[in-house]
Amino acid sequence: MKKYKIETIVGIFVVLGLICIAYMTIKLGNVYFFSADTYQLTARFNSVTGMKVGNKVDIFGIQVGRVSRIDMDQETQRAIVELKIRKGIKIYDDAIASIKIEGLLGDSYLSIDPGGAGDLLEDGGVITETQSPVDIIELISKYAFGEIKK
Repeated sequence: MKKYKIETIVGIFVVLGLICIAYMTIKLGNVYFFSADTYQLTARFNSVTGMKVGNKVDIFGIQVGRVSRIDMDQETQRAIVELKIRKGIKIYDDAIASIKIEGLLGDSYLSIDPGGAGDLLEDGGVITETQSPVDIIELISKYAFGEIKK
């Protein structure tokens, strides 16, 4: 009888451990099963150097969403970035989306200035004002070879 009691306790700990591992995998992997609490916006950029699907989207330094897809528009020759934004976050049609870098060698992220003077963007809306990332390598090479004037 004591043998079954120990096996039952070990089984419970194994199941709890598997539940914890599954939870951490979902949280750290940014996997969302219920996407009904987000809405989609699109932004068009001349360059999306360093951007990847899953990068964060923030407003005023607060994460409000993720990059869900990066593609290219063949007609306009611009990069299309689709964003999933949490419901309840208000972004207006005069918003500005900028690609920024965390630290000197950090990951890229999308920063949005939400605007406020225009109409509210709904699901499927397009952010028209965008700023592509600064090319750090190009700036360093210009400085190193004396192309930047003081």
